[in-house]
Amino acid sequence: MHIPSFTLSGVPKVVFGDHTLAQVPQLALEFGHRALVMTGARSFIETPAWPMFRSQLEAAGIQVQHAVVDGEPSPALADRLAAEFRRAEIDVVIGIGGGSVLDAAKAVAGLLRIPNSVMDFLEGVGPELPYPGPEVPFIAIPTTAGTGSEATKNAVLSKQGTDGFKKSFRHERLVPKYAVVDPQLLATCPKPLIAANGMDAFTQLLESYVSTRANPVTDALALSGIRAVRDSLPGWYHEEGDVAQHRANMAYAALLSGITLAQVGLGSVHGLAAPLGAFFPIPHGVVCGTLVAECTRVNIALLQQRQPNSDALWRYAHVGKVMQRDMSLSERDGLNALVQVLERWTEALALPRLSAYGMREADIPHVVANCRGSSMKTNPIVLSDDEVAGILRARC
Repeated sequence: MHIPSFTLSGVPKVVFGDHTLAQVPQLALEFGHRALVMTGARSFIETPAWPMFRSQLEAAGIQVQHAVVDGEPSPALADRLAAEFRRAEIDVVIGIGGGSVLDAAKAVAGLLRIPNSVMDFLEGVGPELPYPGPEVPFIAIPTTAGTGSEATKNAVLSKQGTDGFKKSFRHERLVPKYAVVDPQLLATCPKPLIAANGMDAFTQLLESYVSTRANPVTDALALSGIRAVRDSLPGWYHEEGDVAQHRANMAYAALLSGITLAQVGLGSVHGLAAPLGAFFPIPHGVVCGTLVAECTRVNIALLQQRQPNSDALWRYAHVGKVMQRDMSLSERDGLNALVQVLERWTEALALPRLSAYGMREADIPHVVANCRGSSMKTNPIVLSDDEVAGILRARC
């Protein structure tokens, strides 16, 4: 067995399981008595869990400041919240919500103790200064199963519009101190969110597994997460079988997807997700869910044509066999099985086309011209502009 050289970056301390939210006050006290709690505008704070959580923090002697993130976070939002709370001497930032909330909270935690705008550090825009720290300790608590932001070192921020961008504020210091993953917090997820976020998690696991930087450690994690998605995403969405177990499996898969993407990068789906999310009001999970089958089909076809000995073909085939629960399949049958399962899921989970969010044929060149970010660099095969355009056209 040949083990290639690889590097593993930091991961948070993970606290996983039902009712682990109750442990957060004691975890937060490790850092001090002043907390900034960042939530979404509705999904968590409109449930009985929010007043209970806040009262538990206060009963532990923690002074709570509260900030709301409504929609995908922008650099302006991160700067505004950092400026608003900079003089409050916050000891710990607690983000509880979906990927947008966690990304915003992560960025604010990185800005509270320094005077800079986040634009100084965003990749691909501005001066790209080295992040100096110090950061405020951050506790990440996901309420959806998708982005894996609770396990990453990057905060994704967006500016929407034709001149928009979707870029990362990324540094090892931004890795959460704790990722508290309580599957019970997923109980109120609506079906469209289950579908989109679940496909996002699967996409991140698949793209990590076929990444040009994949290594044996991330392979093991990615395959474990892929099996969890296989076993639970359709069942959770359709409310079949043990729904509580499905939620736990998907929370686990999303966590692993964040760990693997942070280590080895992603691929063409996420390369396209950046400009699509910047130029159109398309939720990130929807982009991943609607593109993953077509991107996978195209990657496989081009690998067969141009790099028939590529290790990525074996990897895609292996995932297909796992998805079919039949390891006796030939490589060709495994490849076909993977594409067929993804196409079937795209339809069964009612994932909309890009045109549902205003994208048209005339927009394709603009998206193609802005898709060559870091994720495209670890795709298992280099795609031409025409090939990328074909993927978009197929899902427009």
